[in-house]
Amino acid sequence: MQTSLTRMKIISAAALLLAASVAHADITVFTSQSAYLAAAGNTSVDTFDDLPIDALDSPLFRNAGSYAYTASSVGASPILYGAGTGSDNWLSTNNRNDSVVFSNFSSAVRGVGGFFFGSNAAGGYANAQSITLTARNALGELLTYELALPTQASFVGFLSTGAFSDLAVSTAGQVGIWPTINNLSVSAVPEPATYGMLLGGLGLLGFMARRRRASQQ
Repeated sequence: MQTSLTRMKIISAAALLLAASVAHADITVFTSQSAYLAAAGNTSVDTFDDLPIDALDSPLFRNAGSYAYTASSVGASPILYGAGTGSDNWLSTNNRNDSVVFSNFSSAVRGVGGFFFGSNAAGGYANAQSITLTARNALGELLTYELALPTQASFVGFLSTGAFSDLAVSTAGQVGIWPTINNLSVSAVPEPATYGMLLGGLGLLGFMARRRRASQQ
């Protein structure tokens, strides 16, 4: 009897948590690429390897797989800049004080991540003190994450339980450092209808638990 009651409490708590996630959109930050990919579900990557190491008019209209988005420079200059070395190209700004803003995502998008670091005036990697990342969802909720001492292997990802609106990347005007992004991950995660299916599954588990308890009596 006690075991059945405990199971029912766990099922009820899980149902309440799922219901709360549907009713209120939240943004979660991930600093592990594997953890982000496991939570995100369907993910496509824009590598930026097709970009020249040169000035780029913004906004850029880009695609990561089937997901569309735009990349813009926000601040003193409307120009973005291709950066990188060899065949691995990155995206940066023309003015180091500006931000790269990713926005206008396809409606299914719930997550955005990537590798964030600093580059120098020549477009090569540079040691930055920090990178400031600000994610916003369609409800206007913000989550700002300060990435300290980033390297080319520094991954950060954001997932929202509601539609993803935009992600801004900046270096807060650090001298000689430009905000730089590589391999932007764009993801779709379960829609509210999927959460409803999960709730239905939990309800079925509850019914089965009651049935088993009745048969034991």
